[in-house]
Amino acid sequence: MKLLENVNIVLEKKVIFGDLFVIDGKIAKILEHGDYKPGYPIVTPGFIDVHIHGSASFDAMDGTFETNHQMALSLVKEGTTAYLPTTMTQSDELISNALKGIKEYYDHQDSNAARVLGIHLEGPYLNKKFSGAQPTHHIRPFHGREFDRWNELSGHLIKKVSIAPEYEENMKAIAYLKQLGIVSSAAHTNADYKVISEAMQMGLTSLTHTFNAMSGFHHRDIGVVGAALLHNTLSSELIFDKIHVSVPAAKILLKNKTYKNIILITDSMRNKGMPEGISELGGQTVYIKNNEARLENGALAGSILKMIDAYRNAINDLEVSYVKAAHMTSLNAARQLKVDDKLGSIEVGKYADLVLLDAKLNLLKTYINGVSVYEG
Repeated sequence: MKLLENVNIVLEKKVIFGDLFVIDGKIAKILEHGDYKPGYPIVTPGFIDVHIHGSASFDAMDGTFETNHQMALSLVKEGTTAYLPTTMTQSDELISNALKGIKEYYDHQDSNAARVLGIHLEGPYLNKKFSGAQPTHHIRPFHGREFDRWNELSGHLIKKVSIAPEYEENMKAIAYLKQLGIVSSAAHTNADYKVISEAMQMGLTSLTHTFNAMSGFHHRDIGVVGAALLHNTLSSELIFDKIHVSVPAAKILLKNKTYKNIILITDSMRNKGMPEGISELGGQTVYIKNNEARLENGALAGSILKMIDAYRNAINDLEVSYVKAAHMTSLNAARQLKVDDKLGSIEVGKYADLVLLDAKLNLLKTYINGVSVYEG
């Protein structure tokens, strides 16, 4: 079945003008007519958000089937076709409840909503001095029995863990997580470069919301930020709302890491897509104003960024190509989660999870399995 015709198709290495065919939810054929044609619609891989807490008044920590369902439904409106619902530092009871709620939804997913690929556990194994919006009284060192029980409760859906490697228990945990095939990501950390180097040897492969809540660059000790700039084996999450990270800082990261090692995320909280006002995150009051979410003390409390806006910002402000933007919003995430055989790029045999944009990068349609699930 011909799904899209006379469109610019963003492939892994180039953009072509042509038609796209889908059979049984998968890309069956890509018919090339020629090179990119200005002014015509653009079809790019569906966005994959590996770090997102909430949207449309719902949060992964709410812990029910319905809140997870509604969150998944809301995300297709911004072009997100797959994601990792992300927990945060909280009590054992609340994290356990959240994991059970996500698993319940995962087992009975709505095919018209963004796919849940697994779970991102952000905390509680962090550094209190770099807590950001993570409640400090619940921050604690890694505990193997606790984590194993959580993983069991989730149905072994935990795919990524944000952790501060400077503590002995957490450093050992990185090696353990590697054995389980779970991504370890340095986060909310005051680690120096020596610690990060050791963590990389233990299996650290990722940095959570790069630049934010981590030790900065200094010429005598380059810290976590310096490690991000120096090592392409560490993939960098990036909240590119131009609030969490400035355009020049993002350009420096891009210049050093290249588009193949940056994963655009939203790190959004429940107020995304909602009116300005007062909200909450982890039991803390959050004030939403001027596209910013902040605690009473002024600390940023996640974002209200949408993936379509992160995509546009990358193209307009970082001046990356459609191909590079597709890597940063989809393929790099799929590779990190080892689902790039099914998702992340437009290729015959992969799921037809797609975003259709007009020539001005406005979202026209979102497709999952070749079915239109949202029309802008």
